[in-house]
Amino acid sequence: MSSRDLRVWAPTASSVDLVLDASSAPMERRSGGWWSAPRPPGEGEIDYAYSLDGGSPRPDPRSPWQPHGVNAPSRTFDATVFAWTDEDWLGPREGVGVLGSVIYELHLGTFTAEGTCDAAVSRLGHLVDLGVDVVEVMPVAAFGGSHGWGYDGVQPYAVQEAYGGPAAFQRFVDACHAIGLGVCLDVVYNHLGPTGNYLAEFGPYFTDAHHTPWGPAVNLDGEGSHEVRRWIIDNALRWFEDFHLDALRLDAVHELRDASPRHILADLSDETAALAEELGRPLHLIAESDLNDPLTIAPTGDGGMGMTAQWDDDVHHALHVALTGERSGYYEDFGGGTPAWPDGGPLSVLAKTLTEVFLHDGRMSTFRGRRWGAPVGSATSRHRFIAYLQNHDQVGNRATGDRISESTSPGLQAIGAALYLLSPYTPMIFMGEEWRASTPFLFFTSFEEDALAAAVRDGRRSEFARHGWRAQDVPDPQDPRTRAASVLDWSERRVPGHMEMLHFYRELIAARRRRPELRKSDLRSISVAFDESDRWLIMSRGKTHVVANLASRAQLIRFEDDIEQVLAAWRQTPVIDDAGLLLDGHDVVVVRAR
Repeated sequence: MSSRDLRVWAPTASSVDLVLDASSAPMERRSGGWWSAPRPPGEGEIDYAYSLDGGSPRPDPRSPWQPHGVNAPSRTFDATVFAWTDEDWLGPREGVGVLGSVIYELHLGTFTAEGTCDAAVSRLGHLVDLGVDVVEVMPVAAFGGSHGWGYDGVQPYAVQEAYGGPAAFQRFVDACHAIGLGVCLDVVYNHLGPTGNYLAEFGPYFTDAHHTPWGPAVNLDGEGSHEVRRWIIDNALRWFEDFHLDALRLDAVHELRDASPRHILADLSDETAALAEELGRPLHLIAESDLNDPLTIAPTGDGGMGMTAQWDDDVHHALHVALTGERSGYYEDFGGGTPAWPDGGPLSVLAKTLTEVFLHDGRMSTFRGRRWGAPVGSATSRHRFIAYLQNHDQVGNRATGDRISESTSPGLQAIGAALYLLSPYTPMIFMGEEWRASTPFLFFTSFEEDALAAAVRDGRRSEFARHGWRAQDVPDPQDPRTRAASVLDWSERRVPGHMEMLHFYRELIAARRRRPELRKSDLRSISVAFDESDRWLIMSRGKTHVVANLASRAQLIRFEDDIEQVLAAWRQTPVIDDAGLLLDGHDVVVVRAR
């Protein structure tokens, strides 16, 4: 069998034909449920599909390219052709890696009006000027239609054609590395989307032994699961090798239901570490996990999953409630006065999450109706937790995709920004947040099947109707105007009301880089004081203090003998070198004690 042969795993098929244009040829059965056939002679890429037991042609489960959509034939792609210019790339911050970096989450389809990888390259200079270290790209795996978030992808080895396809994504990564930006890709292994999903026809990719919000779970521990696990792990390693990525963000790992003696995340972690050793640069795995479990980042040798870092929704929730007062749904506990936090209010909850990572660390979760999570030890680096004021979920999963700027004053957003960007956590900015973008980030799709489109539209409106929204006020995900409304308006960066916030974010990031105390990641590097009734909070990190007045009135906050002089000088101007800001009656000032 030649390395150029086309191969597919279809263990239950009696016959498999390789379909090329209008012709087909039988493939040869190999061991382990694999089938192979010689690639046709000649240079260049070819379109191909597989017919199982005489059925309709289906795209390759490991398809590297779907130029005509997820229901059409696959196309080969030679990833070695691209002329990389990053031979000396050592990783983010010259090999220091992702931990402690400033991450910037973006969606390629709305980052620019064109919505392509090449168009996004033209805006990378803004990220460098802002002080970003790592770009986190929402999923690029091929999905049904031209526009969507990417979490309903069905071809995890391919790059969505609307973004430019695989070669364009290579160009994007190379361009990022050329100006010092690392790249993290959001990947989804816990489910596939509803259209163009033919995996179950090829083999036992799914199992009824476990269930997820999307239906049967991906088969990680049943019969045939060895090849399914390899399908996932090989995909992750391919992103690192063929696309030179620095990190992967793994979507909702708590839905990777695996009762195997060794969880797939631990296997993936060990193989990623081995590849990093081989390539001579750090490779990172960042988990989105709902479990609040420190085992996610514990070493595999200690029984953990070995992830580099994990998202920390509790910090987001605590910031959101403290700034907006919203307390519905999963925000309920974060205002205090519940079994999870019976004696305190939102600022005491915020103080806990800023220092101890999770609110739900074995406490009762009102939203879940049970105890949840586990405490994070004081010795655990806080850099291993990703903190944010906004992200795609917390904006886009709202009925109208409204950003926090819709429900807070500029001053309150500035307070939130200062607290998470100068915290010991690894901070992540959501695209446009830094200039207080007025554009929403809405949930949008472009499914071609009428029944599916109607189901998505009606389902979303029904969901929000239960929370008091009128159907006509919830944007239609299928309407092209919904996606168009979500495209960033880059001209806002130069408009009063937006440019001040952009300057503030730049100053915060510069301070994070410049001051040694802000680069520390241990629990001892932070202390928080607050007054719940007067609505002020002080986060201190060595000689740097974030003084936040969340009240709507001016007030003097005393915490050091000489600090009043600093505050008096600060009040003479809305913006100073130490990044003080006074907006709409809400104050935040970052000061260095004299």
